[in-house]
Amino acid sequence: MSYRDYVIAAYAVFAVVMLWDWLAPKLQLRAALRAIRLRAARNANRAPAANTELER
Repeated sequence: MSYRDYVIAAYAVFAVVMLWDWLAPKLQLRAALRAIRLRAARNANRAPAANTELER
């Protein structure tokens, strides 16, 4: 491997890592927002209890 190949490979690895550092938080945020939306929809579809107070 010549010096030029080493430099090209180093820049390629750097570019891939920078791309991942930019993309990973966006993917995590998207997954978290989806989970929040699904939980909200699940809670909205849950049948409310008619009377939540204890009776004797």
